[in-house]
Parts: sequence; C-alpha cells; structure tokens
Amino acid sequence: MPDEEQHGIRIHLDRILAEQDMTLTELSARVGITVVNLSVLKNGRAKAVRFSTLSRICDVLKCQPGDLITHEPEA
Repeated sequence: MPDEEQHGIRIHLDRILAEQDMTLTELSARVGITVVNLSVLKNGRAKAVRFSTLSRICDVLKCQPGDLITHEPEA
C-alpha cells in the first residue's frame, strides 16, 4: 500500500464483538453510527475516530478505549 500512511494502530472491534456475541449491525443500531463507518473502523481503514464516537462504542460494549485500540510499531 504505497499511498497509504503506515502506522502501528490496530483496531480490535471484531474480537470484542465476537466475545460479546454482537453483530456489527447491532452495534451500529445501538451506537447510532452507520454500518459502513463501523466497518471502515473495524477493518483498520479509518484515518481518524472522534472521541464522541469512541465513547459511544465503549459505552455500548462496556469496554475501555485501550480494549479497542492498540499500538504495535512496525518492524
């Protein structure tokens, strides 16, 4: 991916959803964010996330931001 900015940020939304037996569609309805936007976040293609969005996701999933996002520096 030559044109994309490389970073070490990893999103773990798929794992948390699986642990809570929740679909992306259900999370979308409960958080008030489109499935498309959540999918972009889940697949690691988001360039940014608003704190208000992160807060709503954490409220619904009953987790902390660090449960959703980690930094794994590139080798």
